[in-house]
Order: sequence, then structure tokens, then C-alpha cells
Amino acid sequence: MRNLAAAALILSLTPAPALAWGKTGHRVVGQIADAHLTSKARAAVRRILGTETMAEASNWPDFMKSDASPFWQKTASAWHYVTLPAGKTYDQVGAPPEGDAITALDRFSATLRDRKASREDKRMALRFIIHIVGDLAQPLHNGNGTDRGGNDLKVTWFGKPTNLHSVWDSLLVDDEQLSYSEMATWLNARIKPTDVKAWSSADPTAWMADSVFVRDHVYPPAGDTALGYRYVYENTPRMELQLEKGGVRLAAYLNKVFR
Repeated sequence: MRNLAAAALILSLTPAPALAWGKTGHRVVGQIADAHLTSKARAAVRRILGTETMAEASNWPDFMKSDASPFWQKTASAWHYVTLPAGKTYDQVGAPPEGDAITALDRFSATLRDRKASREDKRMALRFIIHIVGDLAQPLHNGNGTDRGGNDLKVTWFGKPTNLHSVWDSLLVDDEQLSYSEMATWLNARIKPTDVKAWSSADPTAWMADSVFVRDHVYPPAGDTALGYRYVYENTPRMELQLEKGGVRLAAYLNKVFR
């Protein structure tokens, strides 16, 4: 019993792995993307997902992280992020041996284009693509290689201890106190045709470079780790813009895959 109690204490003190955007943010990206699909892409998505919406599908890869199999615990875990040190391009750095979000997108887009792939394989591929594009829109999932995407930067959020990655995954989004459908509707209404044109690159390395630029502006000043209203004021517009871009870019990527 003593050992069980000690184990429970250790688990309670161990932070859970961070998930990009949390459930709300990923659903927002999925729902915005759905509004910008071509008719051909929308039909392909419906054939693969059936009644499951892109918003529903968006969190499946994070949900499956609880599966104990080696695929989910080792193979797939590297597909949620990229590492790009300051001043470097992805062409210079490349992917690590275990792969990353960029190599995963290549893998799963090939599955979607493969006429011989089963519907189940295509469903898995599409769910991953929806999720990964959302991941790449979260600035801190484009890590600088020094602090695990802000996980190692301890901060307080309105007095409660956390880390910068968690602030961007969910706390900043949840501060809006909106459902994902409310947030998606409001944000999508702001997107102008000129924005769609500017953001509709289907090149993940271009999205990554944009997210890295944002990443380097979301770190608080050195020593200023007590985050609250000022941080919300300065970064909520950045967060909302990244969600908007993520949705448009996801649509652009799927429109290209299913053209």
C-alpha cells in the first residue's frame, strides 16, 4: 500500500504531456477549414470520415496517445511537432531519424492519394493531417530546440504554476470562454478573401517559417514569468490569427491533395 501511495504521489506531481491547442483550438481549425474546402475536397472528406466532422476528427491523434501500444507511444509521438532553431530553415535542419510533423504529412498525404489504400487507412491519414496542420499553427510546436517548445519555461498563469507551452495549448484559448463552434464562427467571419489568398500556401515549410516568426514573439521578457491580463491582451490577437491561418492552410492542403 505504501508503494502504491508513493507511486500515486509521483504521478500527481508529473505534468501531463502538452497537446497542441487543446481540444477547443484543434476543433476551431477543423471547422474553419471545412468552410474553405473545394466541393471536390469536401466530397472526398465526407467519403472518408462519413458522419464524423473535421472538428470531431481533429483531436483523435491526441486521444490515441493514451493507447499503450508502441506505435502510439513511440512511432507516432514525434509527428506532433518540428524543431527549428533560430536562424535556420527546415532545409538546413531536416527531420530527425524518428521523423516529425513534416515527414508525417508527406506520409499521410501519400496514403490519401493511394487508390489501393483502405478506407480505414485513409481515415487515419486524414485525421492525422487535420491534427498536424493544427499543430503547426501553434507557435510552440515549432520548437527552437532549447526548451521543448516552451515546456521547460515555468510560468504562472494568473497565479497558478504552469509552463509557457500549456499557456499556448489551451489556457490562452480557454480564457475566451467560447465553445469551439462560437470561436470558429467568429474567427471565420473575420477572414477576408485577401487573407485566404495570402494564407493558402499548401507548403508546410512556409507555415512553419511563419509560426517560427510568431514563436519568437510570444516568450515573455526574461524574468517576467507571472503571466496575466497583460499577456492575454498582447497575445490573444496572435493566438486568434494563428487559428485562422491554420484553418485556411488545412483547407489549402486538402484542396491540393484531393484536386
